[in-house]
Amino acid sequence: MRTIENIFEVISSRLLPSACIVCGVFGQRTVCVDCSSRLALEQLLNYECCQQCGLTLQVSELKDKRCQECAFNAPYFDQTFCLDRYDGRLQSALHQLKYQRRLAYAHGLASAWNHLMPKDLHSLQADFLLPVPLSPEKLCLRGFNQSWELARRIHCDKRIHKNPHILKRHHHNRHQASENRANRQLAIQDMFFINPRYQGQLASTSVIVFDDVMTSGATLNEIARVLKDNGVSRVINWVLLRTLRPS
Repeated sequence: MRTIENIFEVISSRLLPSACIVCGVFGQRTVCVDCSSRLALEQLLNYECCQQCGLTLQVSELKDKRCQECAFNAPYFDQTFCLDRYDGRLQSALHQLKYQRRLAYAHGLASAWNHLMPKDLHSLQADFLLPVPLSPEKLCLRGFNQSWELARRIHCDKRIHKNPHILKRHHHNRHQASENRANRQLAIQDMFFINPRYQGQLASTSVIVFDDVMTSGATLNEIARVLKDNGVSRVINWVLLRTLRPS
């Protein structure tokens, strides 16, 4: 089924006009040339960011290329790559995907990632690429996992196995968007687990975890903890949009 969908997307992108996911202008690209140029100028990779968590660095942190939070309370994940800030030009498109269930936006957002992220990132060596999972209840309610819909469309080394079934998540009723960092960490504790079918297959591997939004980092940190408890040697985050600390 996925193969048929991929073929359809390729044919559609070449033969049918599409609206730019940023400005809405019709053309042959899901992100028009003008918006792509603006995104390239504004993306987070143009700024000095913490190599571990992706936050923009303050002047006092530039020397170590690491924010104070990661220096004093190191997360379990090893590195984070983010395309852009959450309040940037792609926020509306991501909301259309997540909350309006407009799956066509997944293709445009993934295209933005593939076009704007450094080419050497596409050839980064790893064993697995795993999306942040939704609970079965949330997956049933939404109908799809937005992180997987993005992850399966992004470019990476062909030897990396993309798999949406390895990481699992228990259901949690509380909405975390308005929670502070400490409450997020408590709420997310023991929320993730490894599918028993894949127990023992992660030992000494390098894993990329893909998420649509990184806010406090609590979710990705808990996932990294679970992965390393299951033998993973290195965890790298790929994040579409990053919420930055207040200025």
